[in-house]
Amino acid sequence: MNAWANIRTITKRELGAYFSAPLAFIFIVIFLLLCGFFTFFVGGFFELRQASLVRPFFTWLPWFYLFLVPAVGMRLWAEERRVGTIELLLTMPITTWQAVVGKFLASWLFLLLALLLTFPVVITVNYLGKPDNGVIFCGYIASWLLAGAYLAISCVTSAMTRNQVVSFIISVVVCLFLILAGFPPVVRFLQGWASPGLVDAIASISVITHFDGFQKGVLDTRDLIFFLSLIIFALFSTSVVLRGHRAG
Repeated sequence: MNAWANIRTITKRELGAYFSAPLAFIFIVIFLLLCGFFTFFVGGFFELRQASLVRPFFTWLPWFYLFLVPAVGMRLWAEERRVGTIELLLTMPITTWQAVVGKFLASWLFLLLALLLTFPVVITVNYLGKPDNGVIFCGYIASWLLAGAYLAISCVTSAMTRNQVVSFIISVVVCLFLILAGFPPVVRFLQGWASPGLVDAIASISVITHFDGFQKGVLDTRDLIFFLSLIIFALFSTSVVLRGHRAG
């Protein structure tokens, strides 16, 4: 119980830090504007004449998150290292794992808030037609898991450097690789020279492959396990890096 109390304390502290500065509000406004613009204008929501959010809304989220989530995650540990407060944090009566989970949960909850604020899109599509709300619900679950995967990767890169810009760039590159690994043009290119087994193996580590699985309206256990495993592995790697700093 003490462990969870420590995690809750860190989570509350980090969430408070987000909203004590205008950065959180700027992020949310930019995210909502991008979602609205791409859904109703670029995504052709009205031209499709379908009561669905899969193509006009959810299709764009992996690309929005590619830049916005690393922008949130780059400060998690890089800022602590830059100002020297990481030593104070790691000498408190908490474990490294508790600190990692607490800071991650705070940022993940912040991203969940930003995602939930897109509810007018759901209201609009229900007002104009009769969508499959089960598919929409699965899409939101997938979007939050995807944001968590990107964020966990950003945690690792942030723990590795004092420079937030470097952390941001590395996170974007890694997340882009996880997108392109299952991107249809890339898969077709690999099919031209690689064995089917290798192509399937590369595609299986793609976040897009598993993200698209949710768009069918089914919470496939394999897709859930993939995202949760990626998050846990990245957070474990973050704790290993930080323990290295503590030992040093």
